[in-house]
Amino acid sequence: MSGQIRKKIERKLKIRGYGLKMDGLEEILSFVNRFQDAEDEAMDLLLDHLDHQSLKSSIIDKEAVHPVISLLLEAEAAEEESPSSSHSSIRVVDAFLVPKFRYDPIKKHFFQHTGSLPIHGEASAKAALYRDRFLLLSQRVSRDHHFIKPAFDTDAENSQSCQLSTIQSLVGQRGKRWVMGVISHQYKITTGFFTENTIIVAEGEMLSEGIFQVITCGFPPLENRDKSLKVLAGHDFFGCGTLTKEETLRLADLEKRAVNDMFVILSDIYLDNEQVMEKLEIVLDGFENVEIVPSLFVFMGDFCSHPCNLSFHSFSSLRLQFGKLGQMIAARPRLKEQSKFLFVPGPNDPGPSTVLPRCALPKYLTEELQKHVPNAIFSSNPCRVKFYTQEIVFFRQDLLYRMRRSCLIPPSTEETDDPFEHLVATITHQSHLCPLPLFVQPIIWNYDHCLHLYPTPHTIVLGDKSEQKAFKYTGITCFNPGSFSDDSTFVAYRPCSQEVEFSAL
Repeated sequence: MSGQIRKKIERKLKIRGYGLKMDGLEEILSFVNRFQDAEDEAMDLLLDHLDHQSLKSSIIDKEAVHPVISLLLEAEAAEEESPSSSHSSIRVVDAFLVPKFRYDPIKKHFFQHTGSLPIHGEASAKAALYRDRFLLLSQRVSRDHHFIKPAFDTDAENSQSCQLSTIQSLVGQRGKRWVMGVISHQYKITTGFFTENTIIVAEGEMLSEGIFQVITCGFPPLENRDKSLKVLAGHDFFGCGTLTKEETLRLADLEKRAVNDMFVILSDIYLDNEQVMEKLEIVLDGFENVEIVPSLFVFMGDFCSHPCNLSFHSFSSLRLQFGKLGQMIAARPRLKEQSKFLFVPGPNDPGPSTVLPRCALPKYLTEELQKHVPNAIFSSNPCRVKFYTQEIVFFRQDLLYRMRRSCLIPPSTEETDDPFEHLVATITHQSHLCPLPLFVQPIIWNYDHCLHLYPTPHTIVLGDKSEQKAFKYTGITCFNPGSFSDDSTFVAYRPCSQEVEFSAL
């Protein structure tokens, strides 16, 4: 391994016009080896700083490189010791603060939307919602090796390329063609839930009657997260701000050391149910007494056993119940002082409407709890959490049941018959948390981008009333913590290793 790193160092220095002495190589190698799995970033960071030095010669020796390495290590140590570091280990991003990017198919790049986004959009915003979803997936597919036409392939018939055709170009064509569009009828399909308005890639043939006969269809292929990031030109799609190479390197190093950090995730906590509260007290007692308390507790709704709609007349009672939960947490001093508490509303919790994204719980309900637990965070549904360099998305919705009901045709069982795996495949290939028709699940047109999963996050938490499930799909960890009120299930998640531990009382 060290031989490969040596060659990389020599190659990178040669590209930048530097020669290298043996003592300089050993010094650089010693620095780079401090950052396991982030050697490339460490090399680039060091070389960037070398470029800004007034070097006496283009031949790099120990004397030239040692001061630069010392400065970098001192900066890292200072940032670790500083309690007021601008980038804490856990950062929560409310859905309504996620930046909006749109893809320009002519210039072939993303640009950020500027200005305010009204909640009540114009009619054109609805059309833009579908156009933006399509263009997001279209630019991703255009880089997939299956859909790139070989530069020197003259034998089109034997080519393995599946080049996409536009609808207009199909007129007068013969033979099989591939098109990409929005599904509205039933065909032979691949893995996933095919609902109305999902975007598909279809293989078929243009008939003489002017009908494109589809033979098979599937979702647009996924793209590796690292590949997506390379083409985004530093744009921050997640909402936590862009990081410099130094910050990324430092956070990656801290993340590797955070082996004891744990997130405890519970969904469906009925505060008006005494049995549920007793079980929650047992859970909190258990984690109060462990050697290292969890870094983060995520409480996902619903927080009441009855839907909080216009016929619900007990908001004052629910306010008191949140206050009791605050007292319960405050009675456990280690959890109160050392853990963060994140609250994500459920589909039936109080709010202005049932459309997505849902805003945070109203302050009227939560201020009693916040008096006892000052570090409680109330965010939107969905919401995003960044743990050092990892991106985690939390979404509370009974999505599996609704996707199965909205399916145009039963999903294929060739690859899997597990409904949760079909759900994960659907949302990741669609790059969208809720690809249901708008008449099934309304979405604020101007804020549809808050539900995008692009670039793919490291972890997706799907709070659902269905049974506990976990599925690692193309490197993305997806899991459902289960319903705490129904069967006392929850999840302990270690973000450092992406390990999901199912738990139950």
